[in-house]
Amino acid sequence: MLLKGKVAIVTGGGRGIGRAIARKFAGEGAAVVVAARTENEVHEAAKGIQEAGGHAAAVVADVSREVDCDKVVHLARETFGAINILVNNAATYGPVRSVEKITPREWDQVMDVNLRGPFMLVRLVLPEMYERGSGVILNVITIAAKAAFQFNGPYAASKAGLIGLTRTLAAEGARKGVRVNAVSPGPVPETKMSQELYKGLAEQTQTESEKIYAQVLRGVLQGRPQTAEEIASAALFLVSDQASAITGQILNVDGGMAFY
Repeated sequence: MLLKGKVAIVTGGGRGIGRAIARKFAGEGAAVVVAARTENEVHEAAKGIQEAGGHAAAVVADVSREVDCDKVVHLARETFGAINILVNNAATYGPVRSVEKITPREWDQVMDVNLRGPFMLVRLVLPEMYERGSGVILNVITIAAKAAFQFNGPYAASKAGLIGLTRTLAAEGARKGVRVNAVSPGPVPETKMSQELYKGLAEQTQTESEKIYAQVLRGVLQGRPQTAEEIASAALFLVSDQASAITGQILNVDGGMAFY
């Protein structure tokens, strides 16, 4: 097992990509703390892992709140004793509108979840990782941080900021035994965020969502979307010892949409 004896925190783990990552990590031997805002989803995710024979704990938390970030880290230590892996997956897309129609409050709400949340969590886990001389942080970004799309200003900006934070953390942690990378998914239509996005784009452009989706796929070399399971497999590789020489990198898992 690739993660035997490890303890991982996965934010946004109640559904979609986060849930797939939590399940994948548990299947490889990790004890997983699943954190998310929606109570029934986070408990269902943890219960599913436990019923499959894995170790998991659920915590209802909003990563935009400092007190909730403290709660997540405290639960991990109290339940499993240590934190070896942090996956910053929790995210919100925000308004599907052009930038001039977005309010400062809406902008701040996206930044608080997508960028401030990861910052608050890493500052809580890094001292322990540095003292131990080992640890892995994985941030989940998006193709939107690398390519030009309409109607995603705060989301794209927050995820581009997370790329910058990823590289800074990698530089600071490399000689202290801590690796920091990011995974960049392309379109994953099974997720709630993706479904809400295409609905919003359809409203903005007065175009059927199916046509928008087909247009997106034309920009993918493989001509197909990605699955949450494929993203989880990439995440597993990056946090495992198989990727021991990889840090400060952004791994595109997008079927061939971005090339840097």
